[in-house]
Amino acid sequence: MGIPQHLGIIIDGNRRWAKKRNLPTFFGHKKGLDNLRKISSYAFKKGVRYLTIFAFSTENWKRDKKEVDYLMRLLKNAFSKKYIEELTENEVKVNFIGQIKRLPKELQQKIKEVENITKRNKKHVFNIALSYGGRADIVEAVKKIVKKRIDVKEIDEELFSKFLWTRGMPDPDLVIRTGDEKRVSNFLIWQMAYSELYFSKKFWPEFSKKDLDNAFLDYTRRQRRFGK
Repeated sequence: MGIPQHLGIIIDGNRRWAKKRNLPTFFGHKKGLDNLRKISSYAFKKGVRYLTIFAFSTENWKRDKKEVDYLMRLLKNAFSKKYIEELTENEVKVNFIGQIKRLPKELQQKIKEVENITKRNKKHVFNIALSYGGRADIVEAVKKIVKKRIDVKEIDEELFSKFLWTRGMPDPDLVIRTGDEKRVSNFLIWQMAYSELYFSKKFWPEFSKKDLDNAFLDYTRRQRRFGK
């Protein structure tokens, strides 16, 4: 099957990586962000067209306020001028999906800026799921359909997909979760109906290019039947 057209990654293990090394939790998140830049760039070079990263879930708002505030600042500062130039050079379009209006105003402004600058890039799509939840995605889609007063006879899976935050994109072929946890944690639960799943024992900050290669190799050995 080669390289997946759409790759999803549930990045997990930043805090446990830091704790294992007697480091502050914040340091784990910073290291995780550095690794995200490296792995995302490598994935695109390998031929991935769409990459969707689960960066912050609707449930993550329940975490300690200091940690959440730090994560919001980290995400805001992640897209430096240099990094945006690098994304544009590699023709990467950036999308943010999720409950964006729940995010701090400064981060929302940064999101608009990044999306606007990269919107004409055609080669790759980099989806960053922020304040995202699969159930929230489905609920929001239902609300939009109801608001448009679409006749129930017209509603099918194809139409429903057009109201999700990932509308216009193919479903993920492969979803990787790091951190030695084996669950999907409310990530793209509609879109993942037939995705291949790969679980890594590595914490996200230590997940390497070689680990991604191993995941792709495992993916090529599978036979996707889609229920047939």
